[in-house]
Amino acid sequence: MSADFDRFTGTDKYIVSPELKDVVNVSIALGRPLLVKGEPGTGKTLLAHNIARGLGKKLIVWNVKSTTKAKDGLYVYDTVQRLNDSRFGTGDVSDIKNYIHLGQLGRAFSQSQDVVLLIDEVDKADIEFPNDLLNELDEMSFHIPETDETVSAATRPIVVITSNSEKELPDAFLRRCVFHYIEFPEEELMRRIVGVHFPELAEKLLKEVLKRFYWLRQIEGFRKKPSTSELLDWIQALVAGGMDPGQVAKELPFAGALIKKEQDLEVLDAALSRAGGTVNRMGLRGRF
Repeated sequence: MSADFDRFTGTDKYIVSPELKDVVNVSIALGRPLLVKGEPGTGKTLLAHNIARGLGKKLIVWNVKSTTKAKDGLYVYDTVQRLNDSRFGTGDVSDIKNYIHLGQLGRAFSQSQDVVLLIDEVDKADIEFPNDLLNELDEMSFHIPETDETVSAATRPIVVITSNSEKELPDAFLRRCVFHYIEFPEEELMRRIVGVHFPELAEKLLKEVLKRFYWLRQIEGFRKKPSTSELLDWIQALVAGGMDPGQVAKELPFAGALIKKEQDLEVLDAALSRAGGTVNRMGLRGRF
């Protein structure tokens, strides 16, 4: 393993745990894709954005959908445009290269400098999708039969792959990745994360907000526990609505910023009733 590589330490907008920082740097040093899992809202996608930002590199994003095929990330041969140009005489149809368009993986390979490539939500696609990428991710190159050309990476991109565990990923794919599960932040780390976004938040309000938030996450029966991104939205709503710590403790205002399923609101109602509190479901109550 070479010691000569750019090390990621986080950014002023993205606080990382020591474990996450280390695994990112292991992935970079080994030249292997980093596969990241974790609860929704724990910053899996933002990690790639901030690796690019922290290391001063270009970011290329491949958002995977249920219909995405591995070849889509390599290149697309636009036969429809070539046919139209042939019919209407609006392009040079003799040069097939005019109709070859590189996908995100192809663009990452063709850069003159190394980039960060995010393959976001790899488990949304067909189960064969990860396996279809194995050779290209290993060799960092692929062949275009239509032009008999090979696209090879001059420098190996930093590859970050996220998964929401909707499907099991193939063992052969997992063997080629460095893996990390982003644990939900403990309160001290969460304080630092909140501090990045709300540096002037009053200590009393922050203390009560975190107390209520972690109490919420301990309630049994939630189908979707509130995440970090929802906590930040909630704090913004509390600040904008002029709420004080006492109201947060007693009423849990603007619960809709935290709880996103009707069944979970019912679970929350029951938990608050047992605790002697109420849910404010009336929006911002005219405070804006």
